[in-house]
Amino acid sequence: MSLPVVAIVGRPNVGKSTLFNKLVGDRIAIVNDTPGVTRDRIFGQCEWRNQKINIVDTGGIEPYSDDIILKQMRRQAELAIEAADVIIFVTDVRSGVVATDEEVALMLQKSGRPVVLCVNKCDGIGEPDPAFYEFYNLGLGDPIQVSGVHGHGTGDLLDAVFELLPLRENDEDEDDAIKVAVIGRPNAGKSSLVNKITGENRCIVSDIAGTTRDSIDTMIENSYGRFVLTDTAGIRRNNKIEDQIEKYSIIRAKMAIERSDVCVIMIDGQTGVTDQDTKIAGLAHESGKACIIAVNKWDAVEKDSKTMDEYRKKLETEFAYMSYAPFIFISAKTGQRLDRLFELIVTVVNSAAMRITTGMLNDLLAEATARVQPPTDKGRRLKIMYVTQASVKPPTFVFFVNNAELFHFSYQRYLENRIRETFGMQGTPIRFIIRERGDEKKSMNQ
Repeated sequence: MSLPVVAIVGRPNVGKSTLFNKLVGDRIAIVNDTPGVTRDRIFGQCEWRNQKINIVDTGGIEPYSDDIILKQMRRQAELAIEAADVIIFVTDVRSGVVATDEEVALMLQKSGRPVVLCVNKCDGIGEPDPAFYEFYNLGLGDPIQVSGVHGHGTGDLLDAVFELLPLRENDEDEDDAIKVAVIGRPNAGKSSLVNKITGENRCIVSDIAGTTRDSIDTMIENSYGRFVLTDTAGIRRNNKIEDQIEKYSIIRAKMAIERSDVCVIMIDGQTGVTDQDTKIAGLAHESGKACIIAVNKWDAVEKDSKTMDEYRKKLETEFAYMSYAPFIFISAKTGQRLDRLFELIVTVVNSAAMRITTGMLNDLLAEATARVQPPTDKGRRLKIMYVTQASVKPPTFVFFVNNAELFHFSYQRYLENRIRETFGMQGTPIRFIIRERGDEKKSMNQ
């Protein structure tokens, strides 16, 4: 059965994300003194009393704002409230009860969900601040004093939450799910893709570049398997990064790449490939991740019978350094080719995890060296004694040779292509480690 869901809500800048990070035991949500930093719902897990629960951090609620982003933040908080089993309503003892707190409290009472009232920033020890008692006026029961920074009172808070939770069994382990990071430039359609796949407004979508700031995980299951989709902040060029928060967002995006099994690199089909697209793809390539290059907004591109072939040739030129990555032309808006996208995801993940026996590799090596002789230099010929696979994700092969300097890049590329052709390794980088007599080691990432 699914885990219970606890949503953290409140007005902006009361410390929701700090409390969220403390409860899940990791710095998942971005924390900054600027109101409105958290915009989407951020998910994490917390374990208490030998039971796991899902914790959802939300953007600050501004009940009457007409700002387009603040309105969508409010809608994200409303969605979290609708899906939650228990609400943690976070307030700030330093500012006391303000009008927005009263409006949020009224919203929560109308929702019918159980609510635990958390008075945050009670960082001192001993008697509560006199302002603490004002929060009884919100009509939500006994408030609990907490310090999200120091962790004081979080145990009492979780005890109160667990008293209100329905009894459920823990969910099955999610480690077998394929982790997919959706990366790309701002406004390439990453959030729209996740929303289309999940069938809900899981992430805020707008035409304002940089709307997504945190990396957001969404678990889905379909006929192709179980997947964790991570929507990431758009990665700009360094000279375009305007504030500290955006720097944190880019770090989160890079962390999402590191923990993923496959990266879907989103290209804006209307804008075309830019230098920044190739640099972003390079992050995934250098991390050794399986990759798919997805050209989005294909429905909006003016086309004739030659358009796709011409676009594909441009992609092959721009991404020549990662020729293993398959291309797909999609529309996050209409859902065009999303089934094919999942087929590719499964294919490239299986390729990245493929293990080849030493016997099969050396049979291939014998055939390949007979077809194309190893290079020579000044009367010396490269001799490859044998090859074996050292690891997966990415597949890494160790070649034992008589002289590493003779193992030229061009011949390595030839052997790489033979391995790909024979074993169907699509969508994953391959790494070679070259060892010569005396166990001197040289490595090359391909």
